[in-house]
Amino acid sequence: VVLYPAGRRVEAAGTEVQLTAKEFDLLEYLMRRAGTVVRREELLEAVWGYSGGEETRTEDVHIRSLRLKLGESGAMIRTVRGVGYMAEA
Repeated sequence: VVLYPAGRRVEAAGTEVQLTAKEFDLLEYLMRRAGTVVRREELLEAVWGYSGGEETRTEDVHIRSLRLKLGESGAMIRTVRGVGYMAEA
C-alpha cells in the first residue's frame, strides 16, 4: 500500500483505490504509526475528534471498509483484540 498524503491518494498492488475522507485519514494515521498498536480511543480522538467515554463502533466499520477496498493488501491492517489496530510495516 502506497499513500500519497499531498494528493490524498492511495495505491494498493499498483492500482489506485478510492477512499472516503475518513477512510483516508484513518489509513494515514495507522500507516504513520506502522508497527505500533493504536488504541481504539486514540483512533476515535485523532480521526473523529471524539474525546473519551463515547461507546461507538465507527472505527470497526471504517476498518472493515478499508480492508475490503484494499483487497489482499487490506491484510496489512491487523486487529489487536481488546486493544485496537496496527498497520504492519
